[in-house]
Amino acid sequence: MSNARTARFSRRGLLAAGGALGLGALVTACGSEDSKNGDSDAKGATKSGPWSFKDDRGKTVSLDHVPTKIVAFTGVAAALYDYGIEVKGVFGPTKTKDGKADVQAGDMDVSKLTVFGNRFDQFNVEQYAAFQPEVLLTTTFDAAGSLWYVPLASKDKIAKLAPSVAVSVFDRQLPKPLQRMAELAGSLGADLEDAKVVEAKKRFEAASERLRKAAKSRPEIKVLAGSASDAIFYVSGSNFSIDLEYFKALGVNLVEPPEKAKKANGGWFENLSWENVDKYPADIIMMDDRASTIQPADITEATWKKLPAVKAGQVISRSPEPILSYDKCTPLVENLAKAIESAKKVA
Repeated sequence: MSNARTARFSRRGLLAAGGALGLGALVTACGSEDSKNGDSDAKGATKSGPWSFKDDRGKTVSLDHVPTKIVAFTGVAAALYDYGIEVKGVFGPTKTKDGKADVQAGDMDVSKLTVFGNRFDQFNVEQYAAFQPEVLLTTTFDAAGSLWYVPLASKDKIAKLAPSVAVSVFDRQLPKPLQRMAELAGSLGADLEDAKVVEAKKRFEAASERLRKAAKSRPEIKVLAGSASDAIFYVSGSNFSIDLEYFKALGVNLVEPPEKAKKANGGWFENLSWENVDKYPADIIMMDDRASTIQPADITEATWKKLPAVKAGQVISRSPEPILSYDKCTPLVENLAKAIESAKKVA
C-alpha cells in the first residue's frame, strides 16, 4: 500500500469515532537548550556521551548527551517503560475519568507522571516549557510525518521548545514499528540483550507463528475489526493499520470494506449505522479497546446483540494503537490465534 495515499479528513471526527486513526500535527525537528536533570527526568538510561537518532520521517535529532528530560506520547512512554526507560512527562490518554491508568498507559504508575494533556487537542504548552524538555517522542499515522496528539493550534510553539522524534505506525506491518521502538529504546540506554527483552521478542515470534498456523487451518473463519460510538459502528480495513496489515499477511481472513465505502474516512474504515451493523458477516469481532470508544459490554443496541459472533461469545479486544513493545503486543497476537483456533463458524 503506497504511502502516497495519505488521506485528508477531520482529525477531531476521527478521535470521536474511536476506531479511527486520524492525522496528528506536523512538528519539525528543531534545537533545544540543554537542561539539568531533576526529579522528572527519565530513569533507566545508562548510556552516556553524544546521542543521535534518525526517525521515520528521515529526520535526525542529535544532542551532546543522551536525553533524560524526555516527553512522550503516553503509548510511546509505555513502550519505553517495558525496556526500562521511565519517562516522566507524557501527553495523550493517560488517566481515565476515575483517575485510573488508561489502557494506553501500560504498566506505568500514572500517579507519578506529569501529564501535559490527557485528551486529543489538549496540550499545556506553558507546563511543557517549564519542564524544560530535551526531546519529544511520539508516533505518526500518515506519510507526511504528522506528530500524533500534538495539536495543530500549538504545534509551532511546541516545536520551538525541543526537537521531536516520530516512529511511523502508518502503512506497515507490526514487526517494523516494534523494531524501531526497540532501536529508540536502545539509543536511550535500554539493554536490548537483557534476558527479559530477548524472551519477549521470542514470545512474540512464537505467537505470530501460532497465528499463521491458526489462520491456515481455519481459512473459513471471518474476522471483523470494529469500533463503537453512540451513533456509528466503524469497520476497519486492513490497509494502513499496523496490526491488521500484519494479521492479513499471516493469513487471517479479515473483513475488507470496499475502498469506495472507506473513501470519506481516508481509506481507514467504513461508517455503519447501528441498523446496518450486520452488513458484513463475521465469525469473530475484534473491538477497539481504547477508552474513547464504547466497549462491547456497554453496547445496548439490539442489532449488535443479534450478531452471530456476539451471540456465540466470539468478541475479543483489539488495540488500534498498540503499545509498541514485544511484551505488550504478544498477547494481542495470541488472543487472535486462540480465538480463531476455537471459533465456531457462525457467519
